[in-house]
Amino acid sequence: MNWLTKFLQSSIGKKVLMSLTGLFLCSFLIVHLIGNMQLFKEDAGLAFNVYAVFMTGNPVIKFISYGLYACILFHAFWGLYITSQNRKARPERYEVVNGGANSTWSSRWMGVLGTMILIFLVVHMTNFWGRYKFTKMPYKQYIEDLSTGAIDAAESEALDVKKMQFTQGNYEVTIIKDLYVVVADAFKQWWYVLLYVVSMAALSFHLIHGFGSAFQSLGLNHSKYNGLIKFLGIGVFGIIIPVLFAAMPVYFFFQQ
Repeated sequence: MNWLTKFLQSSIGKKVLMSLTGLFLCSFLIVHLIGNMQLFKEDAGLAFNVYAVFMTGNPVIKFISYGLYACILFHAFWGLYITSQNRKARPERYEVVNGGANSTWSSRWMGVLGTMILIFLVVHMTNFWGRYKFTKMPYKQYIEDLSTGAIDAAESEALDVKKMQFTQGNYEVTIIKDLYVVVADAFKQWWYVLLYVVSMAALSFHLIHGFGSAFQSLGLNHSKYNGLIKFLGIGVFGIIIPVLFAAMPVYFFFQQ
């Protein structure tokens, strides 16, 4: 295992770890976005609340989630470690006439962008995940007419479980933890909406550089698929995903 230790301590090894953890987090973004898109459904939050129960109650998902949290922390602090090591190795910066000529703005500010994203994640998880897991949550009762699909929603008494579901005649009744109303209330605060949008802008620039850089660090740099990597890095992860995430708080804010 000595070769592995030496490899991970090398500059290439450090970049490989950053690349692998970064790409894993990119895959999580897709899954998280698909789930959060349930917020746009016109069902009083039923689909989103069911999604929240699944993500916090399924044993497999919970196991993966713990790995995800560890990956986020590792990626963030490993990035800061690499930055500090690079500065120690070169305490005096080279004289640069035009820094932008050889590198993009996002590449030069990856550390700052990553720190902004980490701060946002701490606030975001405290407000939603932490509150959902460790505080008393409101509950909502949904009555869905199975013949028409119409849904009637009202506040409910709290249960000892996250979700209860049963059928009464032609109606399906769901009593469930109401994370949807917590999200909706949070997105009515202008400062939180602003924080969310600015953080998604930081995520955009971070991914525009980071996605393509990850494949380059892994040696997957070839003219045959560089165009696809660039499209995914800029078009999908750099624009579409951050814009859709940012659209959520904006949507709720202007619904007031």
